[in-house]
Amino acid sequence: MDRFSSLQLFVRVVESGSFTRAGRELGLGQPAVSKQIAALELRLGSQLLSRTSRGLNPTAAGQDFYDSAIKILADLDEAEGRIGRSGITPAGIARLATPPALGRMYIIPRLPGFFARYPDLSLDISLAERRVDLVREGLDMALRVGPLSDSALIARKIGDLHMMVAATPAYIERHGMPLTPADLRDHNLIAGQTQGATQAWKFNSPGGPFLVEPEGNLRSNDVEDQRAAILAGLGIGYTGRAMLEADIRAGNVVPLLEDFAPDPSPIHVICVSGRRMPERFRVVADFLADICAEEPALRSGSRPKP
Repeated sequence: MDRFSSLQLFVRVVESGSFTRAGRELGLGQPAVSKQIAALELRLGSQLLSRTSRGLNPTAAGQDFYDSAIKILADLDEAEGRIGRSGITPAGIARLATPPALGRMYIIPRLPGFFARYPDLSLDISLAERRVDLVREGLDMALRVGPLSDSALIARKIGDLHMMVAATPAYIERHGMPLTPADLRDHNLIAGQTQGATQAWKFNSPGGPFLVEPEGNLRSNDVEDQRAAILAGLGIGYTGRAMLEADIRAGNVVPLLEDFAPDPSPIHVICVSGRRMPERFRVVADFLADICAEEPALRSGSRPKP
């Protein structure tokens, strides 16, 4: 294996924390990966990786070598990107994690046009509601909704998710229209869950932020299940407007309490820090940003109107 390939392999081992995962991504068996890393350590005369109960971690020397390696690889990506902008299309794989509903409703339907423009690019999409660990899970990018807590990321804000409450006209006719967030306590509320914990509904009010703990006969950790429950007339739901935009336009769902809508949740594209964004990642980020700009329910700025 040449020195450049060794750099790529070492970086993937560090970022995935596993010989097996790194080998799978690069088409190598675990023994071959282990052998190449051992050869690299022998050539450098230093141990680069240590094993722990949580997997492989770089030693001090390994971290130093990793930091240098990603700069070298980023410089190459940047050079390729400059040439790409001069006429050669970006190529390679981008591994992207995205919330399932956004992926299915907004990203995947637009991929034919994206691949027609960038035929040499491939996307590996992982659908996950939870916040993925890019390094540990061998991912390049993620679409993340909500505040960012990890400062060790390159982040680009591309839109906002506008939260709302809604119900079917038939449900409102049977049970009445809530006029304030406090009125929701008299209704059957479709609750969302994260890791088994019910999520409070947030509102703005003249007295400041107002929380409602949803109570009802249905709870789900899946946004699309919650949408289906709203459409089935089971109760009032609280979700991103992007999930219900088409239903609102069709008159199947009625937005409620719009004057009390909470501040939107930011949508970011994130990448692991320590590397400039390669050209293939940049065009994916631009693609995602264009989607948000085209959709009022995902666009940054003021709350979308029906």
